Parts: sequence; C-alpha cells; structure tokens
Amino acid sequence: MKSRIGFLALAAAGLFAASQAMAEDVVRHKLPNSNFPIALAVEVPAGKTTVYLSGVVPSVVDRTADKNTVAAYGDTKVQTESVLKAIDKTLGELGLKMGNVVKMQVFLVGDPAKGGKMDFSGFMAAYTQFFGTAAQPNLPSRSVVQVAGLAGSGFLVEIEVTAVRP
Repeated sequence: MKSRIGFLALAAAGLFAASQAMAEDVVRHKLPNSNFPIALAVEVPAGKTTVYLSGVVPSVVDRTADKNTVAAYGDTKVQTESVLKAIDKTLGELGLKMGNVVKMQVFLVGDPAKGGKMDFSGFMAAYTQFFGTAAQPNLPSRSVVQVAGLAGSGFLVEIEVTAVRP
C-alpha cells in the first residue's frame, strides 16, 4: 500500500511539474510565409501575471523648440525610439524586459511633413531596433492605427503594451 501511495505521489508530482512547465511557456505564432516582425497571435497560459502599461508618449528632444510642436519631440522615428526606451525602462523597473511584451497598441498621428499621413516606415525603423532582433527575437501581437491627435499637439506617437511575467 505504501509503495502505491508513493508511486501516486510521484506521478502527481510529475504531472504537476509537467503542467507547470507547460504553463510557463508563452506561445508566439509567426505570420505565415512572412518575416514581418510581429506575431500573428500570442497565447498566454493560465496562471500568468499580466502587466498593462499605460500609453507612453515621447520625451522632448529639442528644449529650444515650442513644446506644442513636432520639432520639440522629433519625427516619428525619433519619437518611437523615445517611447520604446521609456517603455523598456519602465518594464525594467517592474522586473520585466521587452521580450516579455505580448501585445502592443500603437497610435500614430499623421506627420505634417508627410502630408498628414502617418510615417509607418519611420515607426518601423525604430520598432525593429527593439523587436525581432538577434538579441530580442520575441515578437508581440500588434496594432498600428493613425489617429487624429494625441494629448500633446507635438506628439506623433503613443504606445501602450501588455507584458507577461516569466
């Protein structure tokens, strides 16, 4: 009887360990037939802690420029770099990394220098410095939309992310 109880305890412990190992894996599904640096979908297993970061806007890069102008914050690429660096810093303070990001929502304002159209290529030039690199290959699911405006009249970029604790 003792050996049966011991066996059952070992089997239960093994199943628990296996389920824990499976529960720890965030699954990122690639876009079929594409190298575009976003995930088609991301599966987060039950029991994971999800962290939602509020929208982040760019920092001033030119203190001599009027803070109500794009010149104060830079073009879309510069603003995206600023925002992603701020997100990276906040994640770090929370014990997380960019690789823990599973969902990203990006709001771009049309750039006056681009005829009022969003500068998607400028955004991507900065985004690909943080995601889909050899050092950080984890890709989030992502949406990018053009909006009429953001809280600051010089802002072209606002990004919010959802991360999962490893």
